[in-house]
Amino acid sequence: MKRIAIVGGGLSGLATACALLGKKEEFDVSVLESEPRPGGKIWTDKADGFLCEKGANGFLDNKPRTLELCKSLGLDPLRSNENAKKRYIFLNGKLNALPESPLAFIKSELLSWGGKLRILLEYNAPKGPDDETVADFIMRRLGSEALEKLIDPMTSGIYAGDPYRMSIKSCFPRIKELEQQYGGLLKALIKIRKEKKDELRVKSQESTQNSKLQTPSKVSVAPGGALTSFYNGAQTLTDALAGKLGDRVHLGVSVYGIVKDKGRYQLYTSRNNVEADVVILAAPAYASAEILKDFDGELSKTLSDIPYPHVSVVCFGYKKEKVGHALNGFGFLVPHIEGKKILGTLWDSSIFPNRASEGYALLRTMVGGAKSPEMAMLEDDRIISLVFDELKPILSFKTEPDLIRIYRWEKAIPQYLLGHGRKLSFIEERLKSYPGLYITGNAYRGIGMNDCVENGYKLADEIIPDFIYKPAS
Repeated sequence: MKRIAIVGGGLSGLATACALLGKKEEFDVSVLESEPRPGGKIWTDKADGFLCEKGANGFLDNKPRTLELCKSLGLDPLRSNENAKKRYIFLNGKLNALPESPLAFIKSELLSWGGKLRILLEYNAPKGPDDETVADFIMRRLGSEALEKLIDPMTSGIYAGDPYRMSIKSCFPRIKELEQQYGGLLKALIKIRKEKKDELRVKSQESTQNSKLQTPSKVSVAPGGALTSFYNGAQTLTDALAGKLGDRVHLGVSVYGIVKDKGRYQLYTSRNNVEADVVILAAPAYASAEILKDFDGELSKTLSDIPYPHVSVVCFGYKKEKVGHALNGFGFLVPHIEGKKILGTLWDSSIFPNRASEGYALLRTMVGGAKSPEMAMLEDDRIISLVFDELKPILSFKTEPDLIRIYRWEKAIPQYLLGHGRKLSFIEERLKSYPGLYITGNAYRGIGMNDCVENGYKLADEIIPDFIYKPAS
């Protein structure tokens, strides 16, 4: 029986293992996780009646693979509350609602009239190169005001990143595809809406039961979908995966190196050495780099060049009566031009039920990121004071919090900088020299929970024909 060793027991490693076990072929799968718990950065902390997410707080329900996985595990996903659609940008000293319609956009005070007009001129903006920074793309198509007030906080909220260094093609591939396919974002919206109308018209003509033409669904360049989690938090998914895998998951096992001998790989671990026909490195890029440093120095160097900034998550729990703001929405992000130290705050108890006891509110604030990583490493009292002082005038706190939790990530979210695509091409080419060695995780083709699951299942599909039926070399 072929043996497969997966290094890393986060969502990527667990999903890949589960996908492999779902194949008709039989093989021995082991997951080696250095920490005493599975799940990686998906980690839910239940404290004093509050449910705090240390890392990811959910996934969008627009990808079927994750929903199918939940169904197979017997899990009931929980969609975010309806008012979570309301999102805010803190600008000019106040919270401004993100517009949800063209009319709301025109009335919005987020952008000046000049900034709004500049966005309309996007229709005639020229196509850009194959890849460029997020900032260069937005400047060329939408202008500097849209970059500073809208896109800068968005990249902070998703990646804790710096748009002046991030790759548009790797971070927001859909947006780049629309430019390449349709010539621009406004052109894409117009043409896609027309295509949907034409499609509905054809369906209407073909159906004897539908004499009335339907209204096309809302068209957007955004990914769409509702934020989704579970009643007991995001960790529900990784716990269920680990539970299904059972004793195939080995906790507290660190992997220090890898060699190949007589067609099989050998992993040097903190326990017994492990032999395997297939090795899948599903650990963070920096951890995989360390494992590979004596095996392939150039591959190791490429992986170590993927940066992970410091980020701290600060949770405040309050009695609702002590917060002057209604907290009716998802939360808010802060553009760097505002001069604040926080990246943004999510109103978690307004997004999902069960995040706080009745009559209480839970707020989750991000500090640090690519532009100011040092802020995430401040001492506890300083980071608490910083968050409290910046939130107090925005949300009208009347007292200090009833609950305070700080979760520090020294290496938080992988950054897809300009040139990330070239890194991926090099990694793929290098791995061709090592049949049976694979790399996956959120450092390569998507940082979200959906990406981890989808890439894990794709890798399982790739491994079967690519290696299982081939003789070892």
